[in-house]
Order: sequence, then C-alpha cells, then structure tokens
Amino acid sequence: MQNATDTMNRTCVVCLGFTTKFVILQFLKVQTMETQSRLPRVKETALTLLKIPLLFLLLYIFICSLDILSSAFQLVGGRTAREIFQKNIVLSNPVGGVMVGILVTVLVQSSSTSTSITVSFVSSGLMDVQSAIPIIMGANIGTSVTNTIVALMHPGDRDEFERAFAGATVHDCFNWLSVLLLLPLEVVTGALRHLSHGVVKTLQLSSRDNPPELLKVITKPLTKLVVQLDKKVLTAMATEDQVQMNKSLVKRWCKSAVMKVDSRLSDLLFCLVKSFTISFFVCKHLFANSSLSDLAIGLILLICSLLVLCGCLILLVKLLNSMLKGQVSNVINKILNTDFPPPFTWVTGYLALIAGAGMTFLVQSSSVFTSALTPLVGVGVISLERTYPLTLGSNLGTTGTALLAALASRAEKIAATTQVALCHFFFNLFGIMLWYPIPATRLPIQMALGLGRYAARYRWFAVLYLVLFFLLFPLVVFVLSMAGWKVLTGTGVPIIILIISVAMINFLQSRKPGFLPPKLQNWNFLPIWLTSLQPMDDLITRMTLWCGQISEKKNHKDFLKVRFRTEKMMVVVLYKKYPQLSRRF
Repeated sequence: MQNATDTMNRTCVVCLGFTTKFVILQFLKVQTMETQSRLPRVKETALTLLKIPLLFLLLYIFICSLDILSSAFQLVGGRTAREIFQKNIVLSNPVGGVMVGILVTVLVQSSSTSTSITVSFVSSGLMDVQSAIPIIMGANIGTSVTNTIVALMHPGDRDEFERAFAGATVHDCFNWLSVLLLLPLEVVTGALRHLSHGVVKTLQLSSRDNPPELLKVITKPLTKLVVQLDKKVLTAMATEDQVQMNKSLVKRWCKSAVMKVDSRLSDLLFCLVKSFTISFFVCKHLFANSSLSDLAIGLILLICSLLVLCGCLILLVKLLNSMLKGQVSNVINKILNTDFPPPFTWVTGYLALIAGAGMTFLVQSSSVFTSALTPLVGVGVISLERTYPLTLGSNLGTTGTALLAALASRAEKIAATTQVALCHFFFNLFGIMLWYPIPATRLPIQMALGLGRYAARYRWFAVLYLVLFFLLFPLVVFVLSMAGWKVLTGTGVPIIILIISVAMINFLQSRKPGFLPPKLQNWNFLPIWLTSLQPMDDLITRMTLWCGQISEKKNHKDFLKVRFRTEKMMVVVLYKKYPQLSRRF
C-alpha cells in the first residue's frame, strides 16, 4: 500500500513538472511572439524618428546649394550683368528694361543682386527711378526661374512631375501677367513712381543699422567654407569704379576685429592706432588661394551645386514619400488644404498669403521658399490652390527685405533707394489685387495647370518653356530694343495683334462658335503642326531613337574591337608560353 502511494506521489510530481514546464514554454512562446510582433513597430518608429533629422539635414544642404548656385551665377555672369546695365539706350526703353531685368536676374540667380545693382545706379545718379521700375519688374520675373529649374529635376513619376511643374510655373504666370498689365499702366500714368515718391516724402526716413540676415546666420558657416564673394566689387561696378572693376569677385582677404586702444591716448593718436590695428588674413574657403579665373571658379561651383541640388531634391522627394504615407499624409493634407467653414472660407487664402510673406521674410529669399514648396506640391502634400497664395505672399515678403536694406543705406541715398524698394512692393501688391481676390481672375492657376499637363505629356516641353521664356524671348526683345523703338514696334505690334486675335477666336470657338464664320469655328484648315505638339513630339522621339541606335551601334563596335584585341593578346601570350602551339597551327 505504501509502495502504491509512493508511486502515485511520484507520478503526480512528474505530471506537475511536465505541466509547469508546458506552462513556462507556452508563456515564453507568447512572450517571444509578442516581442517579435513589437519589433517591426519599434523599428518603424525608430526609422521615422531618424528620418526627421535627415529631412532637416537635406533641406539645409538644399538651401546651401541654392546659395552657392547664386554665387556661381554671379561669378559667371556678374560682369556681363554690368555690361548689360550700361546699355543706356536700352534702359530708356521700358520693354528693354524689363528684358534686362530678366536676363540679369537669370544670370546671377538672385533678384536681390540685380535689385541692388539697380539701386546703386539710382543712388549714383546714373539712372533715374523711371528707368529702374521696368528693371525691377523684370527681376521679379527672373527670380522665378530657380523653382522652375528645381521642377525640371523632379524625378520619375509623371503625375508628380505634372504637379511639381504646375506648382513652379504658377509663380512665372503671375509675374508675366502682372508685367503685361502694369508695365503699360506705368508707362502711361507713372502710377508706381508717383505713389512711391509720395510715400517717401510723407515718411520721415533716417538711416539705420544693417538689416538682419536671419537665414545667413544658419547657412553661412557652411557656404563660407566653399566660397566667399566680395559684394562690394559687384555693387561698385554700377558706379564704374575702375579700381574695383579690375578686382576679382572671389574674396581673398578677410578682415579681423579691431584691437582695443588705451583711452588715455589723444584723439589723433587713437585714430592712427585704430587704423593700423585692423589686420587682414587669407580667407578660409576652397578658392581663397586659387589662381583660377572668376569664370572657371563659377563654372566649377555651378556644376557641383547643380549636382548637389539635384541629389538633395531626389532624396527629399523619396524621404517625403516614405514619411507621408497613409494616415500621416491624410492628416497633413487636411491641415494644409482644408478651408475655414463658410462664410469664412476666403480667410484661409489670405492667411496663407500672410504666412508666405512671413516665411520669405524669415529666410530672406523668395527663391528658397518657392523652391522648397515645389517638391511638396509634387508629392501632393500641398495643393496648387494653396500654393498660389503662399507664392504671392513670398513675392511680398522679398520686398520687405529690400525695404530693410534700403532703410539701412546712407542718409544721402535713403530717399532714392527707398523709392525703388517701394516700387517693387507696390508692383507686387497691385499684382495680388489683380489676380487673387476674385476667384474668376485667378488665371495663373489655370495657366499653370495647362503648362503642367503639357510638360507631363511632352517632357521636352518643360525644357523648351524654360529656354524660351527665360532666355530666347528676353534676348530677342533685348536685341530688338537695341535697334530702337521703330524696329521693336514694327516687329512686336503685329505679333501681339496675332496673339490677341488667336486668343479671341479660341474663346469664341469654345463659348459662342455661332458668332464665327464656318471656316473659323475650328482650326481643321490649318496644318496639324500648327495646332498640336504631337508632330514635334514624334520628330523628337524619332531623333532620340536614332541617336540611341547610333550610340548602341558605336558601343557594339567598341565592344567588338576590345574583344578582338583581348583575344589577340591572349593568343600571343599562349604562343609565347607554349611555342609548340605555333608549330601546330
């Protein structure tokens, strides 16, 4: 009986042990499964947290590359800009002045630079405010080329490219339409000149300290290690200072702080000692000791900055696409693109306009702000309708920086410089009043959508648009302006009449075709290459395929040549190593 009890006890102990072991194993299995299920979420959260500083780093490098790109264009085209500005015959023509503003701003990639050159001309008496206003208008157009270039670098997806190109060109369309309306008004009435002159007379202006450089504080530590430009040389070219004109735009010598002097010294001795305590040293950037010319340095920086800009943009878009998926994308879209409830829907756009002005004033560059918006529009985070007021606000924000710079000038120059800056401000303000308050007048949005569709369907159209509207058209009008009013009017008026007539016929064809003669109710009587871009696209496609085939054939021939030489060398080596093979064969 005792043995049976012992056996039963041992059996219970074994069963209890097996049960405990089973429970522990199941618990460990559950814990392992839970840990494995948490690992992907932890990993995803950690990657998302790592992407945020990476996003800011890429954005910082992107902004720095824009700054270096501007410096590169100034090195390449700074002296050419001076020569263009010296064409007084052209500057007396308002249309020529607009084209000069476009070309110079495209050359130096900075409306601030072209505006400062204009202000220098005005303050030195070489140009009056009336001649400066068209140049300011042209600079407004030229500064929008940067975000158009950024849109061209937008990668792959056709829909993303369409949105990005539309988001970039809405700025162009607004500036072109504003110039087309306000330039004739200014020529006839002088509204901007008289208004700015009245404001300058009313305000009690006084010289102030230099305006703050908020964005430069962040970007300068990196950009000054790459290149530093002597801004005084570029500005002094406007006054035809021969000593400054012969200097390089690349800054070679930097100035150190002034040493302290004993206050017991006399005033004369203080001034003498003070003048000799300013020491100079070689600047610490890549090209400080370089013997290359300004043009060579500018071309090197241009290529490198474009490569960095393109790389940063591609990485930014991919990073934004990976971060803004699912619920996060929906939340951001709702925050940025949702309007206030009726009847306060209209307030949203004006708040976006104020936000655009404030952000541009903080970064002190409309090109940087609008270029940063372009990839966000491409990935669909911000809609084109919301981008439009942000861009218009950016135009106003960049004039605030110019006003601060004007108020910081010397007392004898402050009236002229402030008047030019106010002309820039009122030009953008009147443009906003023309093309934003009434929804029916927001033509830049419709024009940008059309340009985006064409650019997405025909990729070559985007390059053609950039070259045509920012280089060829301003250059042709500039050359015609040099020939005089008669040549410009005789060539331009028939073309303008033709464009207006075609636009009116298109409008009547879509709305009231019955008002037109039967033959003009459609364009079927014209050759297809005049009514469609498809023949041009077919021609470019055939040329591209032909060039590709030629390149492929050339590569194949080169491959066969290399293969033949390799086989020949192998045979020679074998014959040398095994002479009996040469006797046998």
